[in-house]
Amino acid sequence: MAEVASAAGVSSATVSYVLSGKRAVAPATRAAVESAIAELGFTVNATARSLRTGRSSLAALIVPDIANPFYAQLASSLQEQLRASGLHVVVCNTGADREEERALLAEAVQQRFAGVVITPFRLHPEDLDTLAEAGIPAVVSADVSFGAVDLVKPDARSATLQALQRVTANQRRRIAVIAGPRDATGGDPRLAMLRRLAPQFGISLPRELVVRGEHTRDSGAVGFTELMSRRERPDAVFCANDMIAVGAMDAAHDLGVDIPGEVALVGHDDAAFASLVRPRLTTIRYPAHDVGVAAAQLLKERLDGRTAPRTVRVRALFVARGSA
Repeated sequence: MAEVASAAGVSSATVSYVLSGKRAVAPATRAAVESAIAELGFTVNATARSLRTGRSSLAALIVPDIANPFYAQLASSLQEQLRASGLHVVVCNTGADREEERALLAEAVQQRFAGVVITPFRLHPEDLDTLAEAGIPAVVSADVSFGAVDLVKPDARSATLQALQRVTANQRRRIAVIAGPRDATGGDPRLAMLRRLAPQFGISLPRELVVRGEHTRDSGAVGFTELMSRRERPDAVFCANDMIAVGAMDAAHDLGVDIPGEVALVGHDDAAFASLVRPRLTTIRYPAHDVGVAAAQLLKERLDGRTAPRTVRVRALFVARGSA
């Protein structure tokens, strides 16, 4: 650092600020430091830095399904927000498997990660204790509270009401749900919200019209096929996420069921493909970019010393398209 500072005509502290991103540095000064680093051929020794500071420059994003574009967009947003703080994001895919979730938490502790942002699928709140004991801040992105940690959650009540209003305005009364698995973290809050709000429209969600499965395209196809085998078919189907909804569209095509003529279909998340499928998917938009911004801010606050847990609600929006 002293050699770089001498070559760039700045102080060693300024070089440190450029490398760590902890303080703003004038663009011209930053350029001079980076030029000196390049000319001298120096690189940052990440291992040495980790030993000195007690943490690495890496943060983990742990998600259940990286094939879902929602999580890809979340990763992009999180990385963009954390880069200015000198942090880089490692994306870890769990496949919605509890043991893999726990193994990745243990790896984050072993590697002394700076922080963890996680969308738990089958974890229990006490599973995060290992991070707390290691002094690694965690931010949870979920629909329900998850113990005494920072939380990013959707504010989807208004959007769900609008979706129900849209569906029932067309005189659809038998509403079904393709929900998540019973053992998912926190149950299925999206199904619970639909059940709370449906009576306002004079309808209920009978047990026989709720099917469960993983949050995958294949699961959506299986669930929709099962619903269409009922003696009294539903005339509208709400899906726990857009991947499930696209799987339902696959099955509808194979079964010769017209969407939205015979069955209205509503997804959740507004993943990138929702406006590309035909008919275009009516859905509840939970903006992944905003979730990433909120999670990054909470993590940076923790790293700056905040100790009390905080919850940020990200507003969901109803997006009316061709499937309902």
